[in-house]
Amino acid sequence: MQRLYDFLRRHPTGVDLFWALVLLGMSLVSAAAGQVEHGTDAPALIVPFAVLLCLVLALRRRMPEKMLLLSLVLGVGQLALDVTTMIADFAMLVIVYTVAATGARWASRLALATGLCAAPVAQLRWPSDQAGVAGNIALTVFMTVPFALAWVLGDSIRTRRAYFAQLEERAARLEKEREAQAKVAVAAERARIARELHDVVAHNVSVMVVQADGAAYVLDAAPDQAKKALETISSTGRQALAEMRRLLGVLRTGEHQEAGEYVPQPDVRQIEDLVEQCRGSGLPVDFEVEGTPRPLPSGVELTAYRIVQEALTNTRKHGGEGAGASVRLVYFDDGLGLLVEDDGKGAPREKYEDGGVDGQGHGLIGMRERVGMVGGTLDAGPRPGGGFRISALLPLKPAH
Repeated sequence: MQRLYDFLRRHPTGVDLFWALVLLGMSLVSAAAGQVEHGTDAPALIVPFAVLLCLVLALRRRMPEKMLLLSLVLGVGQLALDVTTMIADFAMLVIVYTVAATGARWASRLALATGLCAAPVAQLRWPSDQAGVAGNIALTVFMTVPFALAWVLGDSIRTRRAYFAQLEERAARLEKEREAQAKVAVAAERARIARELHDVVAHNVSVMVVQADGAAYVLDAAPDQAKKALETISSTGRQALAEMRRLLGVLRTGEHQEAGEYVPQPDVRQIEDLVEQCRGSGLPVDFEVEGTPRPLPSGVELTAYRIVQEALTNTRKHGGEGAGASVRLVYFDDGLGLLVEDDGKGAPREKYEDGGVDGQGHGLIGMRERVGMVGGTLDAGPRPGGGFRISALLPLKPAH
């Protein structure tokens, strides 16, 4: 049964042709039986009209507007040649419905107007002798109602189809928007993890390189110092591996939160450990805290740690020999202030102007992105007396 239904849906014109042949047969049988009560009974006129009206039914879906015009011509021809109503006129009712459902708007309005006029005009042309005036009026109304209902049904079908088409279009648009949002989210997550990897790798590897160079330099003259440098390299490498394990664990499980389940994210309290690590690698760092330390939002804590980490890494990379740095944290009522300065020769200008537009200043770009995510401000550039300064203000309330 389902196969038959699917077949009929795939061949609508064949279905219409079948019903057109049925209607034509009924019309011819009715004419042959002498059931035409008014006008001429000449088959020479009845048969052509019946055939053309059935053609309207057969082709109503392929060319609804043209078939509507053909039915109007046939209706006028029936009035002019005195060919009274017949069973084949049922095709006019069907074409009114079809045009209202699928035809152009002008054709739909024309179908409504002609459908409402068809019954009154036919009743005036062929009035019933057995019924009085009231009976003819009632009969006219009774014959007009099917045309009105056919048009209303077709128009409601049109409205329903338009509504469903709008829903489908909206669903498709929402699906595209979801895909676009998913791509944006993936890009943002990739950028976040890239920043994390950069901060972890750049800091720890720079420490390891400095210690390795120092160990190689004093290997023969001071074995104890070389051993201490190697131990620092070992501990720094383990720390880097632990942080990279945490990041890769986040990637494997699809977690997108700042705090994962593997290793706690660095916070402001660990800045002192970071400073000690830099001191141990040979970089003199002064550390100062002003205000009353207190817990901060996790995003602010991580941002503060990464800014200090990146700033000290840049000092080691660009400060030159004998460079020193200072780190200052200031707890305000509504935020956290950071100031990291060094007295080295500073980074090349192209690496901090416009956030490193040459593609080399990734660290400063990452700083600006981190600070922007928490709604803070960042200022990075050379100091008037030499060296480099990075200052940031991180508000306690998230950006909206």
